[in-house]
Amino acid sequence: MRARRLGRSALTGATWLIAVLFVFPLLWMVLTAFKHEADAYTDPPRVVFGPTLEQFAGILERGFLPYLANSAFVTVLSTLFVLVLGVPAAYALSLAPVPGTRNALGFFLSTKMLPIVAAIIPLYVISQNLHMLDNAWMLVVLYTAMNLPLAVWMLRSFFLEVPREMIEAGRVDGADLPTLLLRVILPVVAPGIAATALVCVIFSWTEFFYAVNLTAARAGTVPVFLVGFITSEDLYWAQLSAAALLASLPVMIVGWLAQNHLVRGLSMGAVK
Repeated sequence: MRARRLGRSALTGATWLIAVLFVFPLLWMVLTAFKHEADAYTDPPRVVFGPTLEQFAGILERGFLPYLANSAFVTVLSTLFVLVLGVPAAYALSLAPVPGTRNALGFFLSTKMLPIVAAIIPLYVISQNLHMLDNAWMLVVLYTAMNLPLAVWMLRSFFLEVPREMIEAGRVDGADLPTLLLRVILPVVAPGIAATALVCVIFSWTEFFYAVNLTAARAGTVPVFLVGFITSEDLYWAQLSAAALLASLPVMIVGWLAQNHLVRGLSMGAVK
């Protein structure tokens, strides 16, 4: 009994240690964001300092809000399009399969195996010919295509957990396909849809490669804005930390608001 308690205490301590190691970079970023630039360069690092908001004011003066608006626009629209396209596809591939379903699933998965760097030149040429360079709508299309295969696979796994008896009962009651999907199936898989949406939001919000190569001043997103602090002259740690904190807040807030649905969605099917 004593050995079991010691084992549990050791496991708890190791878990806390791992959690602190993972959270420490975020905590240090928050501390650095409230420092003066001179305090961010001290050796050894200074933990006790006079906090200031001048870094955040400087970030706003450098035009952070348009980049934030572009990221929000691209992320929200691409996530909505992914759900609008992914939910019917996941339903068809899980609850109404047809011959060739496995081939379709394999095709969806194969699209994630192509390195994005291999596609950037044709995408750049296409964007240029369509006069879509430095256009947020181009990023909406690309992020939708980027997240759709993963969303279909995730949603399909959630749809497979829907009891067949519920679907049959709805059909017996005369429900057509839209009614069956909206009133019977979607309420059951709503946590899974929320988890899928959050994953798409994170991937779209943090995507950098397409944004830095296909946008400039008008459609630049938050990751493109952050790169502007890395120059050949110097690296402004306090300003970069403040910008990174502002860039991370929307995703953290969304994740905090959706945490209950996220946990339920990611645990669907774990316990029979």
